Amino acid sequence: MVNINMTQISGKGSGENKENLICKASESSDSDDRTTEDGDDGSGSTNSEQSEDSLLNIQTRSSSRGTPKKDEDSRPLDIGEHYMVRRVDSQWYPAEIIHRRDKDGQVDCFEYYVHYDGFNRRLDEWVPRDRVMSSRFAVQPGTAVVAEPQGSQTSSQTEKKLTRNQKRKHDEINHIEKPIDEMDPTTAALEREHEAITKVKYIDKVQFGKFEIDTWYFSPYPEEYGKVGKLWICEFCLKYMRLERTYRYHLSTCHLKQPPGKEIYRKGTLSIWETDGKDNKIYCQNFCLLAKLFLDHKTLYFDVEPFLFYILCEIDKYGAHIVGYFSKEKESPDGNNVACILTLPPYQRKGYGKLLIAFSYELSKLESAVGSPEKPLSDLGKLSYRSYWSWVLLEILRDFRGVLSIKDLSNMTSISQTDIISTLQSLNMVKYWKGQHVICVTPKIVEELLQTSQWKKPKLTVDVGCLRWNPPRKMITQPTKKK
Repeated sequence: MVNINMTQISGKGSGENKENLICKASESSDSDDRTTEDGDDGSGSTNSEQSEDSLLNIQTRSSSRGTPKKDEDSRPLDIGEHYMVRRVDSQWYPAEIIHRRDKDGQVDCFEYYVHYDGFNRRLDEWVPRDRVMSSRFAVQPGTAVVAEPQGSQTSSQTEKKLTRNQKRKHDEINHIEKPIDEMDPTTAALEREHEAITKVKYIDKVQFGKFEIDTWYFSPYPEEYGKVGKLWICEFCLKYMRLERTYRYHLSTCHLKQPPGKEIYRKGTLSIWETDGKDNKIYCQNFCLLAKLFLDHKTLYFDVEPFLFYILCEIDKYGAHIVGYFSKEKESPDGNNVACILTLPPYQRKGYGKLLIAFSYELSKLESAVGSPEKPLSDLGKLSYRSYWSWVLLEILRDFRGVLSIKDLSNMTSISQTDIISTLQSLNMVKYWKGQHVICVTPKIVEELLQTSQWKKPKLTVDVGCLRWNPPRKMITQPTKKK
């Protein structure tokens, strides 16, 4: 694979400084670090005059390639074509033009909605014309092109050193999506339909309490709200507004300072509320619309009555500030103990996600039930669940002495046997022998794994002594007596 390096050079022309980009193919590094431009004969001449002429040629050619001319700014780019686009990290990546719109109502001035090849859709964004190269970038099927800094290892070298298991972990950590053509036909069809509906994200930001949050995905807000650049949302009642002045006035009149429903957990400044979708329909619908901005495959928006919402909050003198939540069906035919789960971006990487996961299993234990999250999980959800399951199972295996089956582990943790098997397989601690899965582990291996940062104890854990909750009574249909 050819590695594309982006190097900035500065040239002076007509009294102006211009930044030009040189795309050079890095194959093998010579000892004298010579750079060969496309079309050079590679003779390696050291004549200073030839070097200066070559540099001028590079500047002129790269300028016409990388920086759009003024008359090209008004010419719309072709939707569906691939171009090199500059991301916020100042690196250039191949991307597909998904959609375009007028920029701030200006005539013949467009913004473009782009999807970066090989990256999660939450990184899709609207970009101005000056962040798109003028020339098209031809992407061949089955090839991947990565813009990497100079001196970095090429993708082909990296792939040669990765095993299949390591590559899977690498893709999860770096949020690399599985191509549709690698999915089974049914899943691929559903994914294509989903992408068609949620292809373009119009709401770029939301103001939520003291946080201005960049959104990740499309959410089906009503038409008059769904295409504004920024949405203003009350962090207590979750009412959404288009204008800041409306939002400021609403804050002076909104008296709700905590989620509706019943507080079932309080420890220190953390609180969890149980909210019934049937009793608080508008609130839960607004919550689902907000959550969809950060969840790709969420489909629950309006039919909230069959669900319970468990909302995690940070408490201060101003009220209960929403950190995250999970929802679950009141009666799940598939045995799911979580339908959707989300930690809002300002609170991520602080342990709240695993706290919500642990809390869902504590509720399952009180229900004497085995549960599993509804599939598919997001890439971040997979990482959080796999980390939590691994820690729970390793803690038990470290302290347990005797014979222990996968069914025993499931009964002790309320984690489904399928999730336990997949977790132990990822840890290379289970084998299939004589028609059944057998746990193969030594205390030394368990201790070594627990010492790593990946499987260490979560920052936040559930104190069951602070939980005030009783499982709902199951509805039992009484047989009708014949007269």
